[in-house]
Amino acid sequence: MFAGMLLRTVARDCLFLNWALPEAVLPDPPARLRYQIHAWQGESWVFASAVFCHHGGVHLEPLPQLRISYPQVDLRLNVLDAEGIPSVLYRRMLMPAWVVPWVRLVTRQPAVAAQLWCARPNRQPEADSWTWRLERGGIVEVRARLASPQLGEGPALGSWDRILRYFHERPRGYAAGLTMLHRVDSEVVPGAAVPLAVEIEGEYLLPRLFDLPGEISWPRLHSSWLCPEMPFSVELGLALKLPTHEVRQPEPVAGRVMMR
Repeated sequence: MFAGMLLRTVARDCLFLNWALPEAVLPDPPARLRYQIHAWQGESWVFASAVFCHHGGVHLEPLPQLRISYPQVDLRLNVLDAEGIPSVLYRRMLMPAWVVPWVRLVTRQPAVAAQLWCARPNRQPEADSWTWRLERGGIVEVRARLASPQLGEGPALGSWDRILRYFHERPRGYAAGLTMLHRVDSEVVPGAAVPLAVEIEGEYLLPRLFDLPGEISWPRLHSSWLCPEMPFSVELGLALKLPTHEVRQPEPVAGRVMMR
């Protein structure tokens, strides 16, 4: 119904929170995808991100007058697709309940309802700190303030600019349905990124929010920053058939991306 259409929006006040998770505790990704692996302390690690933002003026290109705006939190894991293109696997997208049916229909993404409060630093630049809040079966609250670049627990990815490119330059997103793997191609125009110092309350809820095994010991934050504005467009409609009967084979070493 919406195949080939472009969805346009501007994501504002985008808060990026990134963690490194052991590959051993993660479920197998859908066929056609593989985790983007990094070696650290003798183990294989995969980066996970929570991205808080406020979508402004979301609209389908043929219908520019029909626009909506709402807060959203994306929970995702970094993967490589069958072509080796850096991508994200969406575990969940949290947003107000009234938006969920529309997003599921148009984008086929794993939208679920939550109560959100996303700070708007662009509107309060003089504040000493800002607060983001997510409520779904409990409360996760993030307080952030301006700081110099800080790197926490996890594999090194190089310079600050290289870290930003690693997380931002992922033109494809994937979401697994029951029998289909849905792909969304996006063109993001990254803006300036401002490093933050972050405190998080309610981290114990993150494994469940990511729909991961509850026994995961959630790590300390790897990195965090704020992008004031990120315009992007999304091409809708591509779905790939999942061979649900396929037995996944171990990835050859040459097929993994190993960084130190």
